Amino acid sequence: MRVAIHTLGTRGDVQPYLALALGLKEAGHQVLIAAPSQFESFVASRGIAFAHLPSEYLALMETPVAKAAMAGSAGFTAGFRMMKQFRPIGRKQLTAEWLAARQFRPELIIYHPKAIAAPHIAERLSCNAVLASPLPGFTPTAMFASPLVPFRSLGPLNKLTHSLMAHGAYALFRGMIGEWRATELHLGETPEKRLRPSATLYAYSPHTVAVPPDWPDTVAVTGYWFLGGDEAWQPDPQLHRFIEGGDRPVYVGFGSMPGIDPMSLTKLVLEALAKAGKRGVLATGGGALQGDLGGSHVHFIESAPHTKLFPLMSACVHHGGAGTTGAALRAGKPNVICPFFGDQPFWGRRIDDLGVGPTPIDARNLSADCLAAAIAEATGSPSMQQRANKLGEAIRIEDGVASAIGFLRRRHLLS
Repeated sequence: MRVAIHTLGTRGDVQPYLALALGLKEAGHQVLIAAPSQFESFVASRGIAFAHLPSEYLALMETPVAKAAMAGSAGFTAGFRMMKQFRPIGRKQLTAEWLAARQFRPELIIYHPKAIAAPHIAERLSCNAVLASPLPGFTPTAMFASPLVPFRSLGPLNKLTHSLMAHGAYALFRGMIGEWRATELHLGETPEKRLRPSATLYAYSPHTVAVPPDWPDTVAVTGYWFLGGDEAWQPDPQLHRFIEGGDRPVYVGFGSMPGIDPMSLTKLVLEALAKAGKRGVLATGGGALQGDLGGSHVHFIESAPHTKLFPLMSACVHHGGAGTTGAALRAGKPNVICPFFGDQPFWGRRIDDLGVGPTPIDARNLSADCLAAAIAEATGSPSMQQRANKLGEAIRIEDGVASAIGFLRRRHLLS
């Protein structure tokens, strides 16, 4: 079959879908990934066909307006300004997604929630569309609130939060989507009935978030979609000497989180590690940490494959992105999560609930003392280490990609 995968966002929104694409290709399917232009070499180097979506989306994420909106430091004003700037980019995205589909002619579309054109294109092509997400939040359940709202639970309103998140993009851009449907897809401006995915795939482990009993059988929690190919990676000589030079270090990395001063955050991390009496490997890639500061108890790297680096650590301190959290759990390491926005607080709460990390520390309240205490708890609690090890063992025997493909076959969505 010809399978198109549409995704939009940062590397964490592309890498799992590339892992799925490779699994589909190995199973004999023709696969295309449509993603921001910045990821062309990343995708094409793995032998997967690539279609360009607007590069301006990621560029917008780096602007002061967007970072203020994501950090919540400028109230609703920044959010409205960001939405205004996104509209022309969003219109280009719709056109680019349709161009990719016209040229590839998929028989099945698998799409990230931010790839807002995909369900409408599937309607136009009369093919199935499958929603795929690295986090829950797009299938209503009474068990918990959507990870995209800042509440653990809203009781009887939990289902509503999932529905709002699932259909929020269409509500916000209804006019733009309607105009595009009419002028480019030659469909009615409004679908005759609400467009629903033929199935939904959630790319995380059921050991981290249990499958709600009120979800329909069209939904599968498959396990994480980990990207292989880093088996040959080894620490460079300096990093190797540092790791072997004492107790296992703590990994610290915050990617490109907004609303922070890299120098101040780096100094805070250095002080926290010293207070906890721990050594650290600090990842500067993304710009949240600054590599020209330090001492004998830390070693700076730009980046390294999480699947290879994390098993060498004693614990992982990070922002709580779904991918980073999954990689640290797979390695069997306690997580110290300092969430900034989005679904990160949700993963922080899950880590706390599972007993495989301390209570998350809101990034806005981060201090050297509280971070040092959290690091000491994560590295000094045998029971926490044991729970993390056990969870890691369970995740390592999962094959999320194979599970997703098998589910689609059983639903007769793949032939």
